[in-house]
Amino acid sequence: MAKRRIDPSEGHSALLTWYRAPESATRQTLFTAVRYTLEEIAELHPGRAVELRVPPAGATQILPGTTHRRGTPPAVIEMSPRTWLELACGLLTWEDASNANQLQASGQRTDLSAYLPLFPNLRAD
Repeated sequence: MAKRRIDPSEGHSALLTWYRAPESATRQTLFTAVRYTLEEIAELHPGRAVELRVPPAGATQILPGTTHRRGTPPAVIEMSPRTWLELACGLLTWEDASNANQLQASGQRTDLSAYLPLFPNLRAD
């Protein structure tokens, strides 16, 4: 398990702030929420087979399998911070995001629908 850079309580608070009012969340709040959720998915599904990029906020590697060390990984997923947080919170499905070209995915195992949403009950928190 990698050391967390975002304190979980701070990250969850940023995620709730974004969730309640995405349009008025500050850039710092948005980036904290993204980094927190990237750390969550990496902890839940560790590995280095797929690189998940959410520029300019952050990136992580997930899922067991091949190990990427240098250059472009064999499997890459990239999307905007808003798309990532909508997926993580269950506000958007993987299929809908893919069909609307809100994400780019190349390589094997780049359909994360089985792993999302990370926070399906956020409204209840």
